[in-house]
Amino acid sequence: MIQTFSLNDKYKSFILLVVPVLITQLGLYAMNFLDTVMSGRSGADQLAGVAIGSSLWVPIFTGLNGILMALTPIVSQLEGAKNTKSVPKSVMQAVYLSAVISVIVLILGSLVLNPILEAMSLDQEVEEVARGYLKALAFGILPLFLYGALRSFIDALGQTRITMFITLIGLPVNAVFNYLLIFGKAGFPNLGGIGAGVATAITYWITALITVIIVMKFQPFRRYKLFRSFYPPSLKAWKEQLKIGVPIGLAIFFEVSIFAAVTLLMSDFNTVTIAAHQAALNFASFLYMLPLSISFALTIAVGFEVGAGRFKDAAQYSYIGIVTAAGFAFILSGFLIVFDDQVARLYSNEPEVIKLTTSFLWYAVFFQLADAFGAPIQGALRGYKDVNVTFMLSFISYWVLGLPVGYYLANFTTLGAYGYWIGLISGLSAGAVILFLRLKYIQSHSYSSSEQK
Repeated sequence: MIQTFSLNDKYKSFILLVVPVLITQLGLYAMNFLDTVMSGRSGADQLAGVAIGSSLWVPIFTGLNGILMALTPIVSQLEGAKNTKSVPKSVMQAVYLSAVISVIVLILGSLVLNPILEAMSLDQEVEEVARGYLKALAFGILPLFLYGALRSFIDALGQTRITMFITLIGLPVNAVFNYLLIFGKAGFPNLGGIGAGVATAITYWITALITVIIVMKFQPFRRYKLFRSFYPPSLKAWKEQLKIGVPIGLAIFFEVSIFAAVTLLMSDFNTVTIAAHQAALNFASFLYMLPLSISFALTIAVGFEVGAGRFKDAAQYSYIGIVTAAGFAFILSGFLIVFDDQVARLYSNEPEVIKLTTSFLWYAVFFQLADAFGAPIQGALRGYKDVNVTFMLSFISYWVLGLPVGYYLANFTTLGAYGYWIGLISGLSAGAVILFLRLKYIQSHSYSSSEQK
């Protein structure tokens, strides 16, 4: 990134950051989107199985990957302070940490997967698909977390177009292998929903390999000599990253896991309800990629300005991001209202699933509006390295407020499954308000500290 001197220049710089990040996030999400849609074409049981598997895996992955995201504010602040000599060591420590996280996930996963699935009230075929999907994904865990660490480094330098390029390569690879393995084309086995897990694992390996080659061979990354100069593992460096990364991971986990928890609680309903809920949630999550991308870009921009001691500029970037996300959220809400039936038909040919999905999509309008405010604010706070209070506020908003409200409405009123969606809206809205108040406090505290200096 470079220093800017006017709001117009800041907005242009911010858009240059956001657009590649958005394309990257859409590409990454499109892999899950394709898994869900293509599995749904194999039948409701296949869709439900992939839905359950994703609901178990996504919160774990996003939470743990949040630990590696600590590298983004660390590197962006080092770059803002022009302390580039410390960057390679920080990056390699994150790479080591990604390997340790992968091993831990594989060990724990092998111990708890069967007990968790057996404890759920699932049809036998749905359970088998969920188990097979997760086992297939396990083969791609190591490259997935390696890519997460290297992506945080690449993005922190403001080179978000590079991760966009990598993702755009991986997306067609995932789509082709999905087609071959889900439906058994060109001599490949017909694996149904399990094939989606195999295809995704293959894609993870390919994208990780491409990323390693780029950071080793191409500028501006080559000058950091990653994987060429040896940096021994440092518990001190790990502690620094974990101090920032664990709260980031927990905050993300609390938000994402509430959606997963609702999906798992939906197992008390029939297969059609599970499939429709997952379809609507899948598309709503697709719309979430915009505020999430703005959140990532804000971490980079705010971190760069904070590292340089330009706190007024950091605050300006924060508000540029929030206003941009809110504006697009209203536009996308209108799109969702107008084309709800067409969206539902993307996921299923079954009339019951389509009808119920359409109903859920109307609720999705409201909580994606709340996300449009909450996600950018979290990104800005990470740029300040303010992460501890954020994760506690996330826990309170989603798990103390959102989930209990949803559970009560779903089980003790006539709302049924819709009650969970109202609970989600409550949690996300409360979280957005509380996080905004926290951002205002941090900004005023930063101003005061800079003036005292």
